[in-house]
Amino acid sequence: MSATLVWRAVLVSLLWTPCLAAQAGGAPSSTTTCNLEDGRQVYVRYNPVAAGKEKPANGKPWSPGGAPMTLFTEAQLTLGSSTIPIGAYSVYPIPARDHWTVVVNKNVTPGAAYDDKQDIARSTMETAQVEQSATALEVAFAHVGARCTLRIYFGKTASFADFTAK
Repeated sequence: MSATLVWRAVLVSLLWTPCLAAQAGGAPSSTTTCNLEDGRQVYVRYNPVAAGKEKPANGKPWSPGGAPMTLFTEAQLTLGSSTIPIGAYSVYPIPARDHWTVVVNKNVTPGAAYDDKQDIARSTMETAQVEQSATALEVAFAHVGARCTLRIYFGKTASFADFTAK
């Protein structure tokens, strides 16, 4: 069995676990995927919290719905000047008044508090205000070539960061 098939099986099982937990009464989660041209994939799992029910604090790492977003990557990525190896990571957006920052952290232990010593990548996000307010957190990828642009929409804020596959 090829390593790619094994890796995909592990990722799929990790992605289905929160869905099954949601059916059992846990918090619902959503997943967005970026499909690279060579067949590798990048996934982000997150809790689509309502914009009116949760207000992230400026300058503080945000865990939507009480849990960080989770990044699964089958490709080595770059974010800013940092390299992100193949694997699973926690992702924390950090809101600010005029821009957001995205942090990739290697601690994926459920319930663990954010620890900046575990950060492996951090980048300022391109941030803009939009006319149409998002009623809930929306996370998506835009894909062009080797680049997966992470898009985060919350309230009237839209923030973008480029992850590039190596």
